[in-house]
Amino acid sequence: MQNELLNMITPNWPAPSHVKSLQTTRVGGFSAAPFDSLNLAMHVQDSPLAVAKNRQQLAAYLPSEPVWVNQVHGVVAIDAAQSTCLQNADASFTTQKNVVCVTMTADCLPILLCDVSGTAVAAVHAGWRGLCDGVIEETVRKIPVQPNVLMAWLGPAIGPNAFEVGGEVRQQFIDKDKNAANAFKPVDTEGVAKPSADKWLGDLYLIAQQRLKALGVTHIYGGGISDDFCTYTDEQRFFSFRRDIQTGRMASLIWLT
Repeated sequence: MQNELLNMITPNWPAPSHVKSLQTTRVGGFSAAPFDSLNLAMHVQDSPLAVAKNRQQLAAYLPSEPVWVNQVHGVVAIDAAQSTCLQNADASFTTQKNVVCVTMTADCLPILLCDVSGTAVAAVHAGWRGLCDGVIEETVRKIPVQPNVLMAWLGPAIGPNAFEVGGEVRQQFIDKDKNAANAFKPVDTEGVAKPSADKWLGDLYLIAQQRLKALGVTHIYGGGISDDFCTYTDEQRFFSFRRDIQTGRMASLIWLT
């Protein structure tokens, strides 16, 4: 168990001691390539038996089965304690002990939330569409605490030097918040940044920080801030859909004890 646990990431943030959280990597499971090896997703054409064994192995560290959701790149946030598994949602929250909120990613940004007193927790799947459309805002609205007592941990995601998008994606973010322009830089072609090419590198971490701070959530930790968590460049630790297309998914989990 110790070796398996060493392959996971324990979020580095000042959450209360009864708030527990884990971030899996791709290492330490039973799946064969290209899902090697700790793939936790049932929807990616991996062997169902391998995924079941991976989830069983993860269960040793959890108080109950995670409330898995069917992520659709939307903004719906559900109460995990009142929900069944595989509801269409991209975030879940709870105030109940031993209810495990989870999000799965392989480039999209996972965000864990808790309040300073440890009365509520949440897990958010912030792909670029959901991030743009307001999944963070909807989740913070649903959590029954004031935003200024929340803290956030940003997990492994595609980094700002790898997330290339077209101008239409950049413009969607700017239409929602003009400050998002600071999160994009033109792609460097042959040593020259060329805005005229309308290809941009986007910083999901910075956009998430902007959105959180606008809500009053100022205590923000994790990837892009204090940790190097680029899923695209770190092939040894992380799955990346953009890099590999057919690949597995990692889990970001949080619960109250």
